[in-house]
Amino acid sequence: MASAAAASPSLSLNPTSHFQHQTSLVTWLKPPPSSALFRRKTLPFFERHSLPISASSSSSSSSSTSLSVHEKPISNSVHFHGNLIESFENQDSSYAGTIKGASLIEELENPVERNGLSGRRRLFMQDPPWISALFLKGLSKMVDQTLKIERKDIDKRKFDSLRRRQVKEETEAWERMVDEYRDLEKEMCEKNLAPNLPYVKHMFLGWFQPLKDVIEREQKLQKNKSKKVRAAYAPHIELLPADKMAVIVMHKMMGLVMSGHEDGCIQVVQAAVSIGIAIEQEVRIHNFLKRTRKNNAGDSQEELKEKQLLRKRVNSLIRRKRIIDALKVVKSEGTKPWGRATQAKLGSRLLELLIEAAYVQPPLTQSGDSIPEFRPAFRHRFKTVTKYPGSKLVRRYGVIECDSLLLAGLDKSAKHMLIPYVPMLVPPKRWKGYDKGGYLFLPSYIMRTHGSKKQQDALKDISHKTAHRVFEALDTLGNTKWRVNRNILDVVERLWADGGNIAGLVNREDVPIPEKPSSEDPEELQSWKWSARKANKINRERHSLRCDVELKLSVARKMKDEEGFYYPHNLDFRGRAYPMHPHLNHLSSDLCRGTLEFAEGRPLGKSGLHWLKIHLANLYAGGVEKLSHDARLAFVENHLDDIMDSAENPIHGKRWWLKAEDPFQCLAACVILTQALKSPSPYSVISHLPIHQDGSCNGLQHYAALGRDSFEAAAVNLVAGEKPADVYSEISRRVHEIMKKDSSKDPESNPTAALAKILITQVDRKLVKQTVMTSVYGVTYVGARE
Repeated sequence: MASAAAASPSLSLNPTSHFQHQTSLVTWLKPPPSSALFRRKTLPFFERHSLPISASSSSSSSSSTSLSVHEKPISNSVHFHGNLIESFENQDSSYAGTIKGASLIEELENPVERNGLSGRRRLFMQDPPWISALFLKGLSKMVDQTLKIERKDIDKRKFDSLRRRQVKEETEAWERMVDEYRDLEKEMCEKNLAPNLPYVKHMFLGWFQPLKDVIEREQKLQKNKSKKVRAAYAPHIELLPADKMAVIVMHKMMGLVMSGHEDGCIQVVQAAVSIGIAIEQEVRIHNFLKRTRKNNAGDSQEELKEKQLLRKRVNSLIRRKRIIDALKVVKSEGTKPWGRATQAKLGSRLLELLIEAAYVQPPLTQSGDSIPEFRPAFRHRFKTVTKYPGSKLVRRYGVIECDSLLLAGLDKSAKHMLIPYVPMLVPPKRWKGYDKGGYLFLPSYIMRTHGSKKQQDALKDISHKTAHRVFEALDTLGNTKWRVNRNILDVVERLWADGGNIAGLVNREDVPIPEKPSSEDPEELQSWKWSARKANKINRERHSLRCDVELKLSVARKMKDEEGFYYPHNLDFRGRAYPMHPHLNHLSSDLCRGTLEFAEGRPLGKSGLHWLKIHLANLYAGGVEKLSHDARLAFVENHLDDIMDSAENPIHGKRWWLKAEDPFQCLAACVILTQALKSPSPYSVISHLPIHQDGSCNGLQHYAALGRDSFEAAAVNLVAGEKPADVYSEISRRVHEIMKKDSSKDPESNPTAALAKILITQVDRKLVKQTVMTSVYGVTYVGARE
């Protein structure tokens, strides 16, 4: 008698035909147990009965018991998972229960003749008419659930792997950015640019006035004392205005704090001397400018001119942060150097005044009625160190210790300044609040408030019920899966490696700076200055554009081997949604849009092929996008040879795609259209290409719809027309007519006539578009003029 635990039955059947036939064939591939019980949970139609089946004592080479259920005759059976038959239980051979409506029909006398199932015993069951559909429906449902569970297990393992990678990307990127921020802090300190950091500016606003007041108090105090009791620094603390001295102290101290002192301590001597040196340098420049500004009665015209030139030169050097060069100019002033002792004494006193005036405020954790807590931003204490571990020789020196809130504030400022919002490998977190959603670990906010506390407070008070539609819209955008179009990326990489300056890519070479002429002719020198200034401006712009391209390509290179990635989105103040990743995204330049495509493709279909051709014509532009749909389709049909050549040989072919207004997007459309046209089934070709449907001045479209204005609706394409309307060109035409009318008037009686004559050639669609487009957002006359 076979054990139920030893049996591992599998089931195969043809579900489609079984709905039509009520006779089934049961075949044992191995001697079955003397009695097999089909539980109601597995086969519900058996109700409370069981089916005893007698088995022969013959053995089989099969290692496990297998139950096969076939239609008669057996054909094209479908195999299902083995756990469909839950268990077999041994029963007493005397059990004679039968199933109502089901009976044993026969035992095959010659099994070889029936599909070659030699040595196997068969029996037939006749089912009642209500059994088949329910039976197979239950089995199919269980099979589907089993396969879904298996797929979910695979998908879950894959998702968990991607999520671990995403967590690693975000956390490691955080650490990398902290290191880069430290390097940036160092660079900013070396160039005296540390106060440009947002958190530092915030601190300075709170410290400036109190520090200025205590310095003024100290200046008055030392001035009123007699020479015998005055401090050693007294003659020097009066040499600069209090406000300028306060700024220098704050700048130098914060620069030292941000220079990489991990324990938040700066040696008093180092800080005092640094401040003293900075004060001395500023005093020298201040006195020099003051002296050269005075015009003595005996000064000749040449001396006055020399003073003026010196002042201009020093001011120019100061503006460019070249303090050392400025000091070289003023070194002939005749004053003696202060010396290290004087610098240290003055710096020490100013440090004391900073400690007295500078405070930080911890976050409010108590009720609003309580008094806010303030504590000093800096403290003076002594630090003891040994010469080496275990040594009895110790050294004690004074340090300025920064408050932990100050250091934490700088770190917080770093995190918000340089966070790398890269595309995500897994779908973003669903939005549930102002700062709940988007990235897994990186700070994510539903709206870009640019530091506006009022906007932040208002957003925090919005309930999920109020904003759930906005959350759902952002979630839908964030769950859209993208991938890199490798074909287009390869073309971009090759063009960029060849030096750019094609297809909208910036030139990788700088414009040569013209050499300074040897002539002293003022006009020639002035012309050279303008040329050099223009060349430098172009080179600065190219540098910025090259950096932008490199950032975009670096992200594309990183993501090109991924199956797909996602862009968390948030809003601007107008309610427009943008990807939080700033570089490579689908709302950026033609380079980005051409390099990206949907990760999940769809068959083109007849309608898709139609819109693909219109999309290609729109990307080519050059006036083609203003034609009717039929004309745009005809344009594509007339250039099929160019389109196929562009797709198959984009670099060394005719390069027709380079003539397009959006060349990389045009090339991507050429590739998929060529694949479709060369396929025996064009409508079945899988396309990953986004097809754009752009609005026509969305703001005016809203106004036209709200006002039920049919005339304005036609101007912004809210109603059907043979050709697309262009509201910007229409407004440009009307402005041109008004200016033409004004220019014909008499300038003496009409002041605008002269201006109209000068500016009439400058009015075009491009000039008008920016002002018209922003008018619905409340642009002012000043903004329009700018």
